[in-house]
Amino acid sequence: MSIFLDSELTDAERTDSARFRVIPVPLERTVSYGSGTANGPAAIVEASNELERIVGTAEPCANGIFTEDPLDCDGPLPEVMERLAKRTEAAIHAGKVPVTLGGEHSLSYGAVSGVARALGQPIGIVQIDAHADLRVAYQDEKHSHASVMHLLVEDGIKLAQFGVRALCQQEVDSRTKNGVFFKDAEELVTHNTHAVELPDDFPELVYVSFDVDGLDPSLMPATGTPVPGGLGYYQALHLVEHALKGRKCIGFDVVELAPDGNAAWDFTAAQIVYRLMAACQ
Repeated sequence: MSIFLDSELTDAERTDSARFRVIPVPLERTVSYGSGTANGPAAIVEASNELERIVGTAEPCANGIFTEDPLDCDGPLPEVMERLAKRTEAAIHAGKVPVTLGGEHSLSYGAVSGVARALGQPIGIVQIDAHADLRVAYQDEKHSHASVMHLLVEDGIKLAQFGVRALCQQEVDSRTKNGVFFKDAEELVTHNTHAVELPDDFPELVYVSFDVDGLDPSLMPATGTPVPGGLGYYQALHLVEHALKGRKCIGFDVVELAPDGNAAWDFTAAQIVYRLMAACQ
């Protein structure tokens, strides 16, 4: 089995008592343009072996990183989502931070559902993404990567979106109906904004969903739907880190990497995963 940060972890840091539980989810079922997300988790884990232990001023691996077996993604999507929900629910019950590696963005429904079920308290999602993912359904599939946030806000989960630059009228309407907080890419990028205050009533418990297409394609072209005008690498991370100040990160996912043979993009995604681990400490 491949292990996240395998080259750096001590024996004690890789046991199931570790703070972080990495859950690879090679899901590729509803992609609508480029393909390859099924290969994303393995590419991230492989690239992680080239990371250093220290990221910024933190050393997340000192608290341990345990890598679970990849999720079985066969069968109807609702069954896949429930399989993943049971994994993240178990991680929360064990006092761990679930780290889900995608795979397409539809997986976030299962990952967040399990976390919410385990906690039984209000939670909010901080989403980095080029897309709002608030369609009621896409290509007749309600569990589409383009509908994942619609399902979650319909479940009553608060949502804050950063970096969106491609959306339809249905999604604009959904933002209003469901009280979605957002700062879109054009405003953030043209003003070089690295910190945004969340509403005072945004939940203290925060789940982070980081779609790599939230980054500008010059930094991350290896994704199914690269959209120009995206966030910078540090900008996206700073937005997440600032949003977490005074709050608690209860889990996160990094999704939509579609490896294209250039290891630089795999490494970028792996570095984002590790940096988010640091933000969740």
